[in-house]
Amino acid sequence: MTTGLHPGGPPQDPRPTENQLLPRQGQVGHGALPADDRTRSSVITARAAASFDPVGRSVATARSFVRDTLQGWGFADIVDDAVVLTSELVTNAVVHAGTSADVLCLRSDDGVRIEVADHYPEREIPLQGSAINMGNPDREGGRGLQLCAALAGRWGVEYTPTRKQVWFQLDLPERAVGTRTAGPSLPSHLLPLADGRVRVAVVQIDRAGAINAWNEDAEELFGYAAEQVVGKPLTDLAAWPHTPGTSTGIVEALKLSRWEGSYGLRGANGRVTPVYASHLRVRDTGGEPSTVCLLVRDHERAVLQTPLRVSATDTTTSSEGHASDPFEVFIGSPAPDDLDGLLQRTVERARDMLDGDSAFLLLATDDETELEVRASTGLPSARQRFARVPVEAGTGRYGSARMPAVHEDLTAVPGAVPLLSGTGMRSVVTVPLKVEGRLTGSLGVAAESPARYSNEEALRLQFAADRIALAVESARLGELERLRRGSLSFLVEASDLLAGTLDRDQTLALMAQMTVPTLATWCAVYTIADQASDPYLSYVLHEDEERIDGLKALLSKIDPPDPVPTPGARVWAAPSEAAHTAALRTSMRSLGLGGGPSSVSSGIGTTLATAGAVGGETVVLPLVARNRVIGMLTLGKPTDEHFRQEILELAEDLSRRAALALDNARLYSERTAISQSLQRSLLPPELPHIEGVEVEVIYRAAGEGNEVGGDFYDLFPIRDGAYGFAIGDVCGTGPEAAAVTGLARHALRLLAREGYGGPAVLDRLNSAILDEGARSRFLTLLYGELWPQEDGSALLKVVCAGHPLPLRLRPDGTVEPAAEPQPLLGVMDDLELYEQEVTLDPGDVLLCVTDGVTERREGTRMLGDDGLADVLTTCTGLTAGAVAARIMRAVERFASDAPSDDMAILAMRVPGLQKD
Repeated sequence: MTTGLHPGGPPQDPRPTENQLLPRQGQVGHGALPADDRTRSSVITARAAASFDPVGRSVATARSFVRDTLQGWGFADIVDDAVVLTSELVTNAVVHAGTSADVLCLRSDDGVRIEVADHYPEREIPLQGSAINMGNPDREGGRGLQLCAALAGRWGVEYTPTRKQVWFQLDLPERAVGTRTAGPSLPSHLLPLADGRVRVAVVQIDRAGAINAWNEDAEELFGYAAEQVVGKPLTDLAAWPHTPGTSTGIVEALKLSRWEGSYGLRGANGRVTPVYASHLRVRDTGGEPSTVCLLVRDHERAVLQTPLRVSATDTTTSSEGHASDPFEVFIGSPAPDDLDGLLQRTVERARDMLDGDSAFLLLATDDETELEVRASTGLPSARQRFARVPVEAGTGRYGSARMPAVHEDLTAVPGAVPLLSGTGMRSVVTVPLKVEGRLTGSLGVAAESPARYSNEEALRLQFAADRIALAVESARLGELERLRRGSLSFLVEASDLLAGTLDRDQTLALMAQMTVPTLATWCAVYTIADQASDPYLSYVLHEDEERIDGLKALLSKIDPPDPVPTPGARVWAAPSEAAHTAALRTSMRSLGLGGGPSSVSSGIGTTLATAGAVGGETVVLPLVARNRVIGMLTLGKPTDEHFRQEILELAEDLSRRAALALDNARLYSERTAISQSLQRSLLPPELPHIEGVEVEVIYRAAGEGNEVGGDFYDLFPIRDGAYGFAIGDVCGTGPEAAAVTGLARHALRLLAREGYGGPAVLDRLNSAILDEGARSRFLTLLYGELWPQEDGSALLKVVCAGHPLPLRLRPDGTVEPAAEPQPLLGVMDDLELYEQEVTLDPGDVLLCVTDGVTERREGTRMLGDDGLADVLTTCTGLTAGAVAARIMRAVERFASDAPSDDMAILAMRVPGLQKD
């Protein structure tokens, strides 16, 4: 939708002139001018235009556009007729004609002209002078022109080659000269109550929405000095109610030519003051627009509030004398097509019907034990929306919910209607909404003066409630069905996300991110390590990232909620109370009343913002998994907001899934930590430094999360000047192979340090492996002892039991095996093993690998012993570390897939004596 608003003097008319129009057929209403003769004698003082796409929802958007425009112009008397006609004509354009619709509203001295155009000019209408037959008024379509003839002062149809336009004009009702509205003289005791001095705050808002004027009464009402607020956006202070059923927010309201209603302003003490406001859009001599806001306390609204119009029930019959549908008489036509819009229209019409100061509507829960506030007018709706109270009798309960009731003076029965506590309302009438004898809600109208209502008003309100109860229940069931479908989709997605990770920190983050802002404004997750531990604040999230640090600091200063395993959400008041106390203390210090410095604290803005962020309802849901409370999920709303019951039920379902996911992540993390600790114990703590020999080891265990597999290595001192080294491969991979790895490595160290030679060490290790019985696995092993020599060479004694042969690289690039193959371990009892001596001259390299290196495959190709030797040939002159790195790089590049077997590389190089 595209819109344009042009207040002020007569602008240039963008419409085609008379000569540009190409009329094909024309029809005008009774008493109307010819179709091409517009009211050009009237001065057009403002216009508003909008275009709507050819979709069904555009009809409702067009109704809101026309209603907001005319109310902004102050033409509330003709709003309903204009909305009805616009709705029918836009429906013809976007639904029946299937084209976009252009709506133009023109304000003049004597009325309002509205034009609706579509882009389907071939549609025919009856010729002028012929018998007019507009069809059956009960059929679905075709009533637009019929309604124009019935409601408009004048109307007509115009054609061009590209579009068809229907226009109508509504004249303003005559008013007494010099008087816009007036009321009768009243006795003093019936006048509205006010403080000793009525303070009217005058606040001026510039084009950008920032405050540029703030008078003394505003300072007194809200506690801010002018220099503290001038230049700041009004949205930083305003608690806009977001009235259901309307799309007007504070930014849109400030741009309307006129606006009147209730909202809240956050004061210096962190609390929201309900105000009644009257906005007027003006412009200065330079043409710069701004908005002047007059504000009074909400209970003093009579100072600014425009008196209500004549009750809609006074027109229960049409001008032709035909009876109207009671539902349409009360709600108006067309009725809102959504539950929130229907409820809001209901309370507004109920207030108008009984000439009240406020009205409210509550819907019952499925078990009829509680009522939930769903719509209100004349009350601080942001504070009351979705608040819940029990139905049964007692203080703080709606004891009269099931029967009509009249309270002449609420001061005599405090707590009879908790919703009205502290609002200044004195008398109230409430009636139930029932469908087939079942309580579905409660409708009430209240006034500031006592003894305002009697049984007669209760009967009138009950009659209206009976007319709308079925429509409300039908809309409520439709909303519940949509919520249930949305909830199922939400829970399915949440379950998939939670099941996709076993990381504890990521699970905590997902829990918070799924709830904010979908279910709550902010969220905090507490975790409990064990039954003896206190809850710990593990994660905090707010929809405004700038509020997270302040919120975390606030929650850290208060005791965590009790870990109660009882399912369901319970209210937790501590955060709100702590935030308000901190905000009040900070404000007092800033005014020099708290014993601190009199200057404004640098943190007052953060403190007040935090108070506003957590000032609403806060609930705690236990996280229970495997019959143990493992934490709490805390959800919160900003100042004076409440959770609706359906959201709490959805949060409870989510908390059960999140608790199990969090406990699974905890168990996985614990087991992973244990596994990694045990695996690390199977690896050598560090390689010893061997004088005259360079040593480098590279080890890769196959499998995710494995640090040790079936391959192993070791290098350790045996005695002075002698070192033992080993590299082996246990059959298989994973924990079972790692168990044999641990046995082999520790047995080698123990036996070598006892003085056994290589063959004796391996013979005893073979017996130990066979003693494992069914858990035994065969083992290939290269074991050797190393003695660095004074001449710079190194003497080796090696035994190669079934293992890939070690390779010796000479400085001239020659590669040859450094040992002979012998039987592997863990298969036969009696082994005849022998050791071989090898001398590494300066510049020689000894390379030892496991079969994970030589058996690296790419399809049918395998690296093999020859391929390994070819790579080693290119390593002449490299250090031991460079040799091991080049071998590993060649193995990784040999195939594109990740290695599927454990790999170990042990490289030793004799650099020779260093020359002085």
